[in-house]
Amino acid sequence: MTIMQTIAVEIDAAGNIHPLDPIGRLPAGRALLTLLPGGGDALKLAEPALAEDWLRPEEDAAWAHVQPASWSCAPFRFPT
Repeated sequence: MTIMQTIAVEIDAAGNIHPLDPIGRLPAGRALLTLLPGGGDALKLAEPALAEDWLRPEEDAAWAHVQPASWSCAPFRFPT
C-alpha cells in the first residue's frame, strides 16, 4: 500500500525543488505540485491568525470524521 505524503518545498529560479524540512533523498517517481500565489508569502503571514481557530478543541472535534483513522476508502494510486 502506498501512502501519499505532502511536503513543503521552495522552487529556486532555475526550477530546482528544495524541501523545507529535512526528509532525506526524495524518492524517484511521480508527484503533484501545487503552486501557491505569491510564493506562499500570503499563507505564511496568515498562518498565525488562522492558527488561533485551527488549534481549538472544537475544531478537532468538528473534523474528527475526516481523520485517517476513520477513512474507509481504498488508497489512491497513480496510474502507471
